[in-house]
Formats: sequence, structure tokens, C-alpha cells
Amino acid sequence: MKIIARIQNDFPEKFGVPRQSGLVQSLQAKIVFEPDYRNAEAVRGLDGYSHIWLIWQFSEAVRDTWSPTVRPPRLGGEKRQGVFATRSPFRPNPIGLSSVKLEAVELDKKLGPVLVISGADLMNGTPIYDIKPYLPFTDSHPDAVGGFADAFVDYGLQVNFPDDLLCQVPQEKRDALIGVLSQDPRPSYQNDPERVYGVTFGAQNIQFQVQGDTVTVIGVQQLEKYGCENR
Repeated sequence: MKIIARIQNDFPEKFGVPRQSGLVQSLQAKIVFEPDYRNAEAVRGLDGYSHIWLIWQFSEAVRDTWSPTVRPPRLGGEKRQGVFATRSPFRPNPIGLSSVKLEAVELDKKLGPVLVISGADLMNGTPIYDIKPYLPFTDSHPDAVGGFADAFVDYGLQVNFPDDLLCQVPQEKRDALIGVLSQDPRPSYQNDPERVYGVTFGAQNIQFQVQGDTVTVIGVQQLEKYGCENR
């Protein structure tokens, strides 16, 4: 298996990455091909599609052993399901599959073709093995049943992001960050309303607490210089 590309986005760590693709459509990212694959001919015609499939590696979950059952986060980390009945990263082969929206195909003088996408659930730098077009007439199944995951289709938290803190986040990233927080980045087995969590997103580390169905941002730590005067 050859790594053909890597993703570039605002998630340097696993914590905070959406659990599924498409949950936060406002999340923007770029796919940059490895030097051997920076050939514009390889993506000829790709801009005719609205969505693509990414086949990638769970690079932070590579291990020599595997378990036939896992604990899905949405089930509170307590109930076990068969590994092949989940999308857990802890699999016999650490391979991920994501459907994302293709926003643009750009041609960079140095990097060659670059794919601009939205709605990805990958960490920054994730290795990508393959890219395939999404075909709505075969890949879409409106009557499909989603197993235990169907119970969480409408899952989401309210986000309380005070203006004096929100202004410290670049304006073009605010909707995406709020979307990330609404998906509740915490492990499902952690439900301490006094605990302070931190998710690194781009140039900020966002500190927040969760009480009931509300996420409240209590601090924004600047990892790079950005102030309210730049909003």
C-alpha cells in the first residue's frame, strides 16, 4: 500500500475530530499529494464530481493485535459491539473510509493538484491511500438502516461561546469550530460538569465545560498571535 497524499486541516490531535465524515460540513481541509503523485493528469475529470471517497490509514491506531469487539464511544464506552459492526479505528487493518464534499481542484505550482474538501473526519497529516469518486446512483441508499448509530442521527449540543472569546477565533473558522463543539468531543464515559476540556483547533486551544446539553467555552489559548482587533 502506497501513501498517495496527506490531509491538511486544523486538527493536530485526535481529540475534537468529528466521529464521522459529513457531521460538520463547514470544516475545510486540503488534500496534498505526495511528490510521486503530483500529476494533474491523475485528477483529470475529478472536478465533475461533488463528493469523493477517501481511503486512509488510522495512523494513530496502528497495532499488532486486534479484538473482535470494541466499545463504541456513542454507547458510553461500556457496551461492546463487534468490530465489524462499528467504525472503530481499532481494527485488524487500520483502514478508514470517508465520504467528503469536493469543493475545488486547485493547481499549485509547487504542490501540483490540491483538493479542497469539506466535512472530513481525519486528523492533520493523515495518510491517504486512495481517492475515488462518489457515485450517487450506486453509493446512496436512502432506505438503508444504520443499526445502533441511528439513535444518534440528531445528536448535538447547544454551544455557548461568549463574544469576547469568539472574537479571538478567525472569523472564517468560527462556524466549523462551533460545529465541532456541538458534536461533543468528550469520550462518552466522561460526564463531569466541573471538568475543563481542551481541544486544539488551528491556532487556538479551546477550553470548555459541558453541563447537560450545553457546551460552554470558558477560555481561548492563543497558540499563534491572533487578537480581537483582527476580527
